[in-house]
Amino acid sequence: MIVEKNKVVALSYELHVDDGETGKIFFESVSKEKPFYFLFGTGSILPKLEEVIEGKSAGEGFEVFIDYENAYGDYDESKRVIVPKSNFKEDGKKQKELLKVGKVIPMQDDQGNQLRGEIIKIDYKGVHMDFNSPLAGLDLYFKGEIVSIREADPEEIDHGHVHGPGGHQH
Repeated sequence: MIVEKNKVVALSYELHVDDGETGKIFFESVSKEKPFYFLFGTGSILPKLEEVIEGKSAGEGFEVFIDYENAYGDYDESKRVIVPKSNFKEDGKKQKELLKVGKVIPMQDDQGNQLRGEIIKIDYKGVHMDFNSPLAGLDLYFKGEIVSIREADPEEIDHGHVHGPGGHQH
C-alpha cells in the first residue's frame, strides 16, 4: 500500500527549525512508538510535506526542507491581540488556572475557526495573546519515516480526519 488520498498515514519524524539568524536547531521529534496519524489529501499537513511522502510505502524514509513562506508564513504582529479578561470568566468567576503567562488556549474566532492562542502577558488592559503559529517565520527541516498506512474508514473520509481507537475522538 502507498501513501495516497484517503489513506490514514502514520509518520515518525524529527523536526529542526531555522530562524535565518541562529542556524538550525532541534524543535521536536515524534517516535515510531507514538507516531503522528493523519488523513492524507485533506490539507491536514503542509502541502510540501504531503508532496514528498505521496507514493511512498511503509518503512520508507523522507527528508524535506520547507521555507517559512511555504510553511506557516512570516510572523504577523497583527495576530497579537488583547482579549478582555471577562472573556475568561465561567459562571461569573475568573478562571485563575487558565490565566497564566505561557499557557496555550484553544479558542474560536467570529467565524467559528479554531485558533491556538498563547498568553504572553496579563495586565490592566486585559490578556495579551499571540495567535501566530509557534513555527511562524521559521524554515522547517523534516527527516522521518512512514510508519504505517491503512485504508481510512468511510466515517473518517466523511469527517476529513482520523478517528482514534474505538471510533470518534476530538
